[in-house]
Order: sequence, then C-alpha cells, then structure tokens
Amino acid sequence: MPQSLDSLNQNHSLADRLRFEAGEGGLTRAVITTDTCTGSAYLHGGHVASWRPTGGEEVLWLSGKSNYATGQPIRGGVPICFPWFGPNANDPAAPAHGTVRTRAWGVARTAADHTGVTITFHTAEPPWDVRLAVTFGKTLTTALVIVNDSETQATCEAALHTYFTVGDVKQARITGLSNTAYLDKVGGLNRRNQGSDPITFTAETDRVYLNTTARVTLEDPALRRRIILTKRGSDATVVWNPWIDKAAKMPDFGDHEWPGMCCIETANVGDHAMTLAPGASHTMSATIHAESL
Repeated sequence: MPQSLDSLNQNHSLADRLRFEAGEGGLTRAVITTDTCTGSAYLHGGHVASWRPTGGEEVLWLSGKSNYATGQPIRGGVPICFPWFGPNANDPAAPAHGTVRTRAWGVARTAADHTGVTITFHTAEPPWDVRLAVTFGKTLTTALVIVNDSETQATCEAALHTYFTVGDVKQARITGLSNTAYLDKVGGLNRRNQGSDPITFTAETDRVYLNTTARVTLEDPALRRRIILTKRGSDATVVWNPWIDKAAKMPDFGDHEWPGMCCIETANVGDHAMTLAPGASHTMSATIHAESL
C-alpha cells in the first residue's frame, strides 16, 4: 500500500532537515535541506531529482518536458535502470531500462549524521529485492543493493543513469577513461578504444565503456567547475548525450535542452550483467563531488 504524506512525515521526517511533500504531478517527494546541500528525491522510481551543494550550482539535470506520472519515467536526475538496461532482450514490448523506474517505491528508513541525510528506498521485482540508499551531504552517494530472493540463480543488469548539468556540452570533457574499450551504440555497437584523449561531445554520443572501475571527472569550463564521480561494484560506465536529432524525437526531452546536459552512468550491463546465487546480494554505488575549476 502506498505511504501517505502524513504517514511519511510522522515516521520518517527529520526535524528541519527532511520533509515529504507533493511534488510535480502530485508525486510524493522528499525535500532535504542541510548546512552542506539542498536536494530532493521522488518515491516514484526511487528517483533522485536534485542535489545542490551549498554555495554551488545544481549538479543534476532535469528536463523541462519530463513526465511526472504513474507509469512514466522522470527524464533527468538519477533514474534507476533495473533489472535490464535498454531494450529487454527477451521481450521487445517490455519497457526500456526495466520496470522499477516507473513505479512508486517505499521509504524503508531515514537517518542523519555528520555526513548528511540518508534516505533508503525499497521495492521488489521478483526474484529481486531492491534497496536504494541515498546520502545528501557535501557529496551525493547513491547505493543500489540487490538481493536474489529466490531459490535459483538469476541474472540482471543495473545502472544509476545520472544526468549532469553542464554549461555547454560542446565545451565539456570527461577524463578517467583513457585507453578504455567501449561499445559505440551510435556506430552500430562496434567495439572501439578511447585512446589517450579525453571524451568530448561533437555529435550524438552513446557509449558503454567496458571493464572499468575508474574514477571519472567531468570538466565544465562554462560553469567553471568539475564533477568527480567515484564508483564501486560497477564494471561499466555509460556516457550519453542525444544531440540535436535524437533530442527532437523524444517527447519528454526539450528540443533545445541537449547542450545543457550529459549522462555518466554507473553500470553493470551487457557483458557485465550480474549473476547472483540464491540469497546473494550485490551493491553498486556512485559518489559525486563538485568543485570549482
């Protein structure tokens, strides 16, 4: 049964640090205000929607055309892709990027300490039990915990599909993935190598970088900042920007919004899909830090 606003605020609010309210489209969201940041997250999809360090600019990007409705994904922030990524290999009619990003999650617990405010969301997608712990503070940490709650081995994919705000994607560059092999989804899934140059954006970009646990840095001269993404429990990193033509084809993405964003996704997808024994669990996490250039 969905948790009401009254119940959420009675059981999970944290004084002046965390409250629950009706957000866009009437969907329930948590609003965080601390000495080190402000932020928000929707129960719909267990979806982190914003994180702004005190004294800085918003780090996450949301489309002005995004849907906020039951059964629809939110475009931007940190969607949770699970238990598959992209199209379902066994069912072309199944929704892209899995099922959990379009349903209401529950709040399992909230807590606050010197590192910030943590919200733990919960949902289930048999055979999987799924939790997402999000800590809002000087850094933003998202940790996706999956458990095979069955008596047989099972395989899944997962991604923290993080959208970042940039001043101008044509000026931005990503370092940390030098000499890493990747699948070029725009170029017909051909396997390529990044070489020694940083990643820059000159056209539609959709790449799955393989066999990498590396820390990645997004340098953004237009906003005079860098964003540093550190991850654990992830062997793939996805980099995406739709550019002009694809943005125009997406009804929940503004035609002229593409220069202001790029995605760097913490993932276990494709060859790095996870196979878990009965009762086994896996944690995949990403920590984001922003600083001035």
